[in-house]
Amino acid sequence: MNATKTLILVGIAATLFPGMSTAQDTKNQGYLVDSYGNNITTSSTTGLCWRDSDWTPERSVEPCDPVAQKAAAPAPKQVAVAPPPPKPAPAPVPARVAPQSITFSADALFAFDKSVLKPEGKAALDDFTRQLSGAQYDAIFVTGHTDRFGSNHYNQKLSERRANVVKDYLVGKDVPVDRVSAEGKGETQPVTQAGDCQGARSVKVIACLQPDRRVHVAVTGTKDVTTNSR
Repeated sequence: MNATKTLILVGIAATLFPGMSTAQDTKNQGYLVDSYGNNITTSSTTGLCWRDSDWTPERSVEPCDPVAQKAAAPAPKQVAVAPPPPKPAPAPVPARVAPQSITFSADALFAFDKSVLKPEGKAALDDFTRQLSGAQYDAIFVTGHTDRFGSNHYNQKLSERRANVVKDYLVGKDVPVDRVSAEGKGETQPVTQAGDCQGARSVKVIACLQPDRRVHVAVTGTKDVTTNSR
């Protein structure tokens, strides 16, 4: 009933109340207001507000017309974010190491002027074969050397015997026989310099020439060593 009266009053408002002005401000636009543009004019008989031609439901104001309440937007749902999976442990990476080369003192392997391995000599070769475990080697070269005492021929044969004894011991420790070679150099490649150990054969001079009495073992190839990647 009130809504019907309001609509009727809108049509005749401008004629009955020529002193009224239409609202120009944003707040009261759509309704007739007093001459100062402040207060919405209402009917003296009905108490209803006078609408003008600019009125639309979107311009409704209280208490003239009910104002539709806008539904509050729902709060955004909180989505649980799963933590990232842990990074896998780095995979082992095979690393390549340089070929090995070692020189054994002949005095550590053999008694003086002998070619039979001493117990401590066998222990030293055992340590060496353990280092070869897992190696991808192409060849193993065993070279025997002597000091200058004795004839050239004798020293050559002694160096060969010692090199072959070391070779046979390595083969007995599962080193492939076709990968190992042995040779003797006699006294031709001394470590000591000329004039270092002068004098006739004596305990002192023999001890001085000890670096010349040796067996050199060289391994060509590589060995895979497992490490962690970075």
